[in-house]
Order: sequence, then structure tokens, then C-alpha cells
Amino acid sequence: MRLLLTTSKGMEDIAKGEVENLLSGLGVPFRVEEKPLGVEGRVLAEVGEAFYTDEKGRKRELSVSTYLNERSRLLHRVIVEIASERFEGIGGDEPDLALRRIEEFVSELPVERYVKVSEPFAVRSFRKGEHKITSLDISKKVGKAIFERLERFGRPKVNLDHPAVIFRAELIGDVFFLGIDTTGDSSLHKRPWRVYDHPAHLKASIANALIELARPDGGSFVDPFCGSGTIPIELALRSYEGRILGLEKYRKHLRGAEMNALSAGVMGRIEFLLGDATRLSEYVESVDFAVSNLPYGLKIGRKSMIPGLYMDFFGELAKVLEKRGVFITTEKRAIEEAITENGFEIKHHRLIGHGGLMVHTYIIE
Repeated sequence: MRLLLTTSKGMEDIAKGEVENLLSGLGVPFRVEEKPLGVEGRVLAEVGEAFYTDEKGRKRELSVSTYLNERSRLLHRVIVEIASERFEGIGGDEPDLALRRIEEFVSELPVERYVKVSEPFAVRSFRKGEHKITSLDISKKVGKAIFERLERFGRPKVNLDHPAVIFRAELIGDVFFLGIDTTGDSSLHKRPWRVYDHPAHLKASIANALIELARPDGGSFVDPFCGSGTIPIELALRSYEGRILGLEKYRKHLRGAEMNALSAGVMGRIEFLLGDATRLSEYVESVDFAVSNLPYGLKIGRKSMIPGLYMDFFGELAKVLEKRGVFITTEKRAIEEAITENGFEIKHHRLIGHGGLMVHTYIIE
């Protein structure tokens, strides 16, 4: 089985590590590859058949896709790949030609192996890159090709609102993927515990990537700009044994974070504090790890405030941080000046895709 796994750009290596760790517990052969066919934000897993023993001692086949959907913290979608192809020059093709190439490719695929004719299906598409066609164009043509293929075996059904099977068609640059989306219409990064939305909340998958980069080892942990609590909640859901603190300046967001923590069942594991991160040392004498999505864009009123805010915050952080910090922001110059001016060393830097932007991610010590 080939599984196409989606995540945020810049997190492919972290997602690969998580998938390898999860699959290693199944005792089956597997191979995991970052950026298949050079496509960012994608990981490919080739996995052998897996089995488990039920409560009556019977050997049963395990659905690896379901297993990953239930356990992954970093993935967005788990797609059973049917086929992939590189269409050279498709971005420059006229719309009719581009769509004809895709339709002809799909029409030759054995989609009948993945859906019963009696099962209603739908096609969801995703397109990224310079093309003269839209996602809707792709959905229509791929749906037509699948329908006509299935007509050889009976009377296929289409149900766009409540399909039993979702075909996922992706055109990213000149690479086309077709598969069965086992995740459904709601991405895995949309956690069911979120009952309060901060206007610029962090994706839970990215929060987990930041936690992975921080490598907390049981020591005390703080998110000094915790907003709606995504980072501390996701850490608590990992059964983290150390002290977890969430500091937030605005009472409205702090109450929202508490509501989210209550919904997630981890309210008793997190200490939420109302306070200003630029006075961090007033709330904690020392902390081992600090991880946060720093204010920028929607999270702050005037961009002119950012350099001073960052300088003040990292000045306070220098008084209390014992081990490692991980922070993301769009404000590269402001954060780098604040980091170096306050005696920290940048150990690692990468870009991660979030909300249509590529945000700068730093590990500091």
C-alpha cells in the first residue's frame, strides 16, 4: 500500500520521523519518503499488510490508514494513493489540453478496485502552482473519468455532500496525484477540542512540530504568548509529565484557552496565567523550555511595536530560560536582533508554511 500523507511545508522531515515511529510498532516492512516527486508538504509511505489479534484471539487485518488518522499529531490527511504522474509543461498548456491529459490518465486507472459501484463517491481536488485550470475544473474532469470507468461495472452514484468514498485529486506544479482520502472533509489539524478560536491561532500540527523541535525532556515548559492554548494543550495531550504553563496578556483569550483545555480533558495539567510576556521573570523564576507563536500580523495592532516587544521579551527570557526555546514569526530581522542582543544562540532556522505565509522558525539556546 502506498499512502500519500499531507502536512505543512517545511515539516516534512518531522512528519516522516513521526510516521516512521508509528509504523515501527506494527512489525511490518515500510519505507517513508519526504517530498515524493519533489512535492513539498507531502510524505509518501509504502507499507506492507499489517494485522492485529482481536479480543477472541482471531487474526484481523489492520487498516494502516485508520491507524495513522487516529494517532498522528503532525499529518493533515492520509490518502491511499492510486497513481501519480508528472505532466511536463502542464502549467503552460491551454485549459482544454491540460484537462484532457488529466482525464485520459485517470480513465486508464483501475478505480473500481477502490470503490464499489453501489457506493456514492465524490471528487475533492487541490491545485497549487501556475495553471490555466482551476480546482473545480479538475474535480469535474476527474469525476467524469471515474464515473465513465465505473459505468463498465454497473450504475455508479455521485453524492457531493455525503459521499461514502472521497477521491482526492491533487495537481501541484506539474505533478498529479489521485487517491482515496481516508481522512474525510475535515483536516486532521482541526482538533475536536477547539471550542474557542483565537483570531490567529496556530495549527495544532505546527504546534506539535515546534514541540518536536524543542525536545522537552520532562522539565518545566512555558508558552509565553499562549493565545487560545494550542501549544500547551497539545503538549498535555502527549501525557507530558513536567510542569506546563501558559501565559496570556488578554483575559478573553486566556478564558478561551481554559475552555479549550477543558474540552480537551487536560485542564488539570496546565497552569494558565494572566500576564505580560515582557515581564516573564515576574511569573517564573526559571523554566527549562519555552515555545511560542510570537505576535505578528493579526496578533498585533501596529507592526512598529514588534522590534521593541521582541527585544523586551527576549531580555526577560534571558533571565529564566535554562535549556531551549522554539519560536515562530514572520518578523525575521526583529527576532534575530532580539535573540542575539540578549545573548542567545540560534541553533536552527527553518521556514514553515502557515496560513498562506512562510513563517520563520528558530531554535535558540
